[in-house]
Amino acid sequence: MGLELHWLDQPLTWLYWTGLHVTGWKLIGYTGALMFGGRWLVQFIASKRAGKPVIPRLFWYMSVVGSLMTLSYFLFSAKQDSVGVLQNLFPAFTALYSLHLDIKHRGWNRDRASH
Repeated sequence: MGLELHWLDQPLTWLYWTGLHVTGWKLIGYTGALMFGGRWLVQFIASKRAGKPVIPRLFWYMSVVGSLMTLSYFLFSAKQDSVGVLQNLFPAFTALYSLHLDIKHRGWNRDRASH
């Protein structure tokens, strides 16, 4: 018995007034894309505050979650696009590994200033 997620392929009725055809999967994909892109804003703000290039841990969390959300969209939605899967699989792996290294070297409760 598989996990039934077909309801995510249905248009969201509360968005009909916009004229847009948005499904649950598209909403997941949009959110993931915004999170993945928004990580650069987080990195910019952290670097500006530090006065040097830094990558805060939030950058890696946003990378992982954003990649996994967009990967889910391309894997499980009606789209099932292999290009999108490949496009998001490598960044998800890289972000997970970088997050692992960050936690390994700086610990769970690192000082905010020690980017």
